[in-house]
Amino acid sequence: MRKLKSKISASFKSKRINVFLLFLLCSFLILIFSKLSKEYTKTVAFEIEKLNLPEEKVILRDSILINITLKTHGFRWLKYSFDKPKIKIDFSKDVIQKESVYVWNKSVAYLNNTQFDKQVQLLSITPDTLVFRYGVNMVKKVPVKLNADIKFGAGYNTINPIEIEPDSVLVIGPHVLVSEIDLLETEDVILNDIRTDLNVETKLKLPKSSTDLKFSDANITLKANVEKFTEGTLKVPVRIINVPNGINLKYFPKEVNVSYYVSLKNFKSIKLNDFKVVCDYSKIIENQSFLVPELLQFPKTVKNAKINQQQIEFIISK
Repeated sequence: MRKLKSKISASFKSKRINVFLLFLLCSFLILIFSKLSKEYTKTVAFEIEKLNLPEEKVILRDSILINITLKTHGFRWLKYSFDKPKIKIDFSKDVIQKESVYVWNKSVAYLNNTQFDKQVQLLSITPDTLVFRYGVNMVKKVPVKLNADIKFGAGYNTINPIEIEPDSVLVIGPHVLVSEIDLLETEDVILNDIRTDLNVETKLKLPKSSTDLKFSDANITLKANVEKFTEGTLKVPVRIINVPNGINLKYFPKEVNVSYYVSLKNFKSIKLNDFKVVCDYSKIIENQSFLVPELLQFPKTVKNAKINQQQIEFIISK
């Protein structure tokens, strides 16, 4: 019986505590809503958001903040507490351009009508005039250098050289910064055992001064067609050039083996007359008894074409 009474007593005490906490929470919420519904006057530092600044212009000495005194209720002040407030200045219509400067001077009424709603009363702006000194931007087209280590699967390779898109980038910014940039490199691309077509995006390594510069692109795409390759060999006739008149030249062998790699798709299209091997007699040095064959022509679709014989023996007969 005593245990039952003890449990009932504890239950009533627990309910009283819960009711007390509920009333305390309600009182706190009422107090907060009461405070937020009242109007307050405060001065807030606004950042400047520049819109439609001509690309050929660059602000040299920036006006970062403008102090604005506002009057509004507490709920509106929450917005300015959690977000970084900004004032927008449209350089296509809100400023006056003078010699080397843009001047912004707007009345309280203008800001009230365009950038604040009716529940916010704007009281003052400090300073009410902003001066933006500007210089002329430089626009420069610079090439992109690919940093890549690409290893293909056994027997695979690209049909054509790897393409990067775009292969050049426009850099826009102060002349003193842009003039120092001659090329932009990509971040390192490391790929292994590639057996399918390439379509990989990578970022550019931007200079430390990139916050003051604009780039037409910040990413580069690598593209290439990858196919299975096989080795081919052809016996190609050797032709001697630049032999002086009156010299009768005999040489051996008349043909040399030329090996090459080609995709399976293009293997049957390779013809003997696609290759040209010559020996230039004018390149012989004194007492040299052999000619050096050179591969002057081979199809664009083959890779690693090479002559398997490095010397052509010759004699001069009368």
